Amino acid sequence: MKENKSKYQLVVNHVTDGISSGKYAIGDRIPSINDFRTEYGFSRDTVFAGLRELSSKGIISSNQGVGYFVQSTEVSKGHRVFLLFNEFNEFKEDLFNSFTANVGPDVSIDLYFHNYNRRVFETLITGANNKYTDYIIMSGKFEGLAPLLERISGKVFLLDHFHSELKGKYSSVSQNFAEDTFGALSSAADIIKKYERILMVQREAKEPEERYDGLVKFCEHHDIAHDYISASREIERKDLFIVVKDRDLVELLKQAASQNMVPGTDFGIISYNDTPLKEILSGGITTLSTDFKLMGRTMSELLRKKGVITVDNPWSLNLRTSL
Repeated sequence: MKENKSKYQLVVNHVTDGISSGKYAIGDRIPSINDFRTEYGFSRDTVFAGLRELSSKGIISSNQGVGYFVQSTEVSKGHRVFLLFNEFNEFKEDLFNSFTANVGPDVSIDLYFHNYNRRVFETLITGANNKYTDYIIMSGKFEGLAPLLERISGKVFLLDHFHSELKGKYSSVSQNFAEDTFGALSSAADIIKKYERILMVQREAKEPEERYDGLVKFCEHHDIAHDYISASREIERKDLFIVVKDRDLVELLKQAASQNMVPGTDFGIISYNDTPLKEILSGGITTLSTDFKLMGRTMSELLRKKGVITVDNPWSLNLRTSL
């Protein structure tokens, strides 16, 4: 049963006021649960709720069987954020920099990576529980996470890509890969229809399969042949390749050069995730991309809002000569 917040706030205030006045310094032991119960007449659950909030902000830490000790004197910080990314690349760097630039000075952030390893993912979250006020998580394709996330003591946010079973349960900013792929391709349907076949190159199982769902929907709507391949192949005229990874884009361009084929003339290319290099590579590579800077800014806004809010981050198709 949840305790009255105004009650357990007295426990929080006792410690933070003591730190501010100099009564408690780093390493000092604070009153025990029984001490607080005696002083305020609270239940054990109420006292523990206050201590848990202090722990989530990194102000105190516990030593099992010994007690609670002051860990930090930075009592002014309103949010202590556990930020878990799947991996770090230039797009996630844009997201991270945008988020940190917009959250404000009262927020501290610890950044972690699970690199698509389920064991690492669960270990990091379990180890971080009760140590932060907010948990922002990129879970990707991992399924069956509800029991793990429900045990988290702070507020949970989902970021970028997560399994549909979690949709609507937590505030989120994410990409709608299926609908956005379909919508972006539809916006250039008059150009794309000159191609006879569309091939999506996506070699890694960790990548969202919903991209291909969006492609299938578009191709069926316009009666265009399509296929899903794990590596570039010999190019045929009137093929359109949609590539997810930049290394596959490079391999495709090398293959085109060996066959004396020109992107945008003999065949087409659409690459996921825009970069400045793609603006000039081979005369310009058409890209299908979300705005990672906007994603970071939107998440910084959700951090301060109550309730469950879900936001689909917008995509854009950047037309260049490769299409």
